[in-house]
Amino acid sequence: MFLRTIAITLLLASLSFAESLSLALPDSLERLVEKATDETMALDYKAALNTSQTLKARDEGVGCVIESIVRISMYDDLGDTAALFKAGESLEKCKAQGLWQGLQMFELGFVQSETGHSIKGAMKTRSAAKMFEDSKELDPQAFYAIYAYYVDQSFSWLPFKSDNRSHYLTVLDSASRVSKRFWPLFLTPLIWMYYDKEDFETGLKLAERGQKKTGGHPVLAQITADMLYRLKRYKEAAIIYELSADQYLKRTGKSIRYWCSVLNLIRIYNDKGDLDSAKKWREKLKDKDYKALEKWMPGSLMDDLKKRKLL
Repeated sequence: MFLRTIAITLLLASLSFAESLSLALPDSLERLVEKATDETMALDYKAALNTSQTLKARDEGVGCVIESIVRISMYDDLGDTAALFKAGESLEKCKAQGLWQGLQMFELGFVQSETGHSIKGAMKTRSAAKMFEDSKELDPQAFYAIYAYYVDQSFSWLPFKSDNRSHYLTVLDSASRVSKRFWPLFLTPLIWMYYDKEDFETGLKLAERGQKKTGGHPVLAQITADMLYRLKRYKEAAIIYELSADQYLKRTGKSIRYWCSVLNLIRIYNDKGDLDSAKKWREKLKDKDYKALEKWMPGSLMDDLKKRKLL
């Protein structure tokens, strides 16, 4: 009887451990998460937040994490910094369980890094990634791959150090194709990994795949233009960024994405040899609205422009 009790206890413990390594949800909750993702990528943030509230009523922790992801997307697209800070505040308090707690920490690490707490954010991301490492599910493996890819990249110069970056790229590609819940969170870092590898053709194909899936997402449009610029297809890149600047000006006013368009157009026209157009876009940076948002501009973009004395 005693041995049987031990066996039952061990079985329950193993089941609990298996559950903790899963992001799976009951079908009804899965559908709500997928719905929130679809609404977010359709730019219907109000609907996505409402769906997150419905989800929170069913599972507070999961709903809290999804709501925060929606708010981070609002920041990424609309330049809504208040949404980013609110997401960070919520992620500090979410009551998620198992790997959903890992995703909570993963997203919090991003917010912390984006708001100037890079060391704290990196440590949070590392802790989250370790929770995903041993899962057999594709989505957790993909979240782990995002972290592990950059770790391997950082130490690739060391002799005898294993380098599994090709494997992580394959995992992310698979997850970005089949995950209905998190595909945007997998596709975007995958694109930038190929960008870092200077494989801009693959990066362009991935961005265009995302564009086709969303029917033309404005953030993916800018990423597409970034790839075209690196491929020296300046005319195409300029057309996309000119349109993006116009669309963001109408949608959000002089927001972060609008100014990203302006900054990119400066270097696109400069490299194209159209110095008059580059000057025209540079003149816009005298606007006090730009000065107020300058600290939110992408560091790599600003460094490139300053290095080449284009600012």
